[in-house]
Amino acid sequence: MTKVKICGLMEKEHVAAAVEAGADAIGFVFAPSKRQITVEVAHELSKNIPSSVLKIGVFVNPTHEELEKAYREVPLDIIQYHGNESPDFIQSTNYPSIKALSVRSEEDVERAKQYNTDFYLFDAPQAGSGITFDWQLMQGLEVPQEKVILAGGLNAENVAEAIQRVKPYMVDVSSGVEQNGVKDNELIRTFIHSAKDEER
Repeated sequence: MTKVKICGLMEKEHVAAAVEAGADAIGFVFAPSKRQITVEVAHELSKNIPSSVLKIGVFVNPTHEELEKAYREVPLDIIQYHGNESPDFIQSTNYPSIKALSVRSEEDVERAKQYNTDFYLFDAPQAGSGITFDWQLMQGLEVPQEKVILAGGLNAENVAEAIQRVKPYMVDVSSGVEQNGVKDNELIRTFIHSAKDEER
């Protein structure tokens, strides 16, 4: 069954709603963003997350020190790199890793091969925009399916189709479970149930 990551959580009630509905991963954003939180807040939120649910930290061009602090103090399970980090930098940090790639063309999908990471997250050109990219571009992907995370414009209405077409290991949502820019418990629940609907 496809796994689900709810990203950009900032409040205890939304973390609780995601965990109760069956989320497999929670994403905390440490990069500059309207969803950015501090390591201290993420640590508090993490107290309510069972060990079976992954805690993923989202960074854009971080320093080694920023990563080390967050990984240790939250604590995190995986680091998600969303900037221009080089393959060498990611290798040197030695944390379980996700490389996010903005997809406009097949070349962007191909770039995944430059990185030796645990997972590859394929996102829309404008992360957090609520707009999907052309899933057809994923057709020739040479990355193993069990390393593919699909993001970008997903919501309860289109996630089942996305899963059928791309067959990712995990789907990732942020703006698709928000109402007026704020996470919504009901949308979180509906998205997770739509993604995990075993009737498909």
